[in-house]
Amino acid sequence: MHEFTYITAFTIGLMGGVHCVGMCGGIVGALSFANKNVNNGKSSTLLSLLLAYNAGRLFSYTLAGGLMGGLGWLVSVWTEIQFLQGLLQLLAALFMLMMGLYISGWWMGLARLEKAGAIIWQKIQPFAQKLLPVKTPLHAISLGLLWGWLPCGLVYSVLVWSVSAGSFQQGALLMLSFGLGTLPNLLAMGLFAEQLRQFVQKQAVRNLAGGLVMLFALWSFILSIRLLLN
Repeated sequence: MHEFTYITAFTIGLMGGVHCVGMCGGIVGALSFANKNVNNGKSSTLLSLLLAYNAGRLFSYTLAGGLMGGLGWLVSVWTEIQFLQGLLQLLAALFMLMMGLYISGWWMGLARLEKAGAIIWQKIQPFAQKLLPVKTPLHAISLGLLWGWLPCGLVYSVLVWSVSAGSFQQGALLMLSFGLGTLPNLLAMGLFAEQLRQFVQKQAVRNLAGGLVMLFALWSFILSIRLLLN
């Protein structure tokens, strides 16, 4: 994998922030509420809680990406790696295409996948609820570690891509790049919640974000076809 792949993952996370605001807006709102009631609404304290929460979330993403990349490496031991990578990249391109349609609001099929993943979240959610209200950075980072496993079609799309990375390290770096891309939107959500929510709800913004993700899907599709034909 080369640097442009990680830049692509970062950009998908950035464009997918339209979806992140909806999925993670609740927990970011809880952090803001805790700051208002426990710390007299100090913005510096809120920022420390947001950074701690996102550090935990990014660690979970990185770990998941590493595990998926390691799985891809393990499978490649028993098969032709180039053909396998082509198939996995083709599958990842399909997921990205669906995610672009989902972000734009043109097709909501990935919502079913998120509902299926909710089975895992049901096991984790009771532990997350015990950390609310969030009062300290330690609580925030612990909540982020758990929230990183929240069922999310956008995350699932990049995780499928991570399998094609071919190693634990590259899969972890791919998911970390994606996670860093989601960071600006979620930090802004904590500091300027209402303004950001109004902005991302505009159909033109959703169309632009979804369209860019679909362009990356097309690029990934072309690369995967080249791998399969070589």
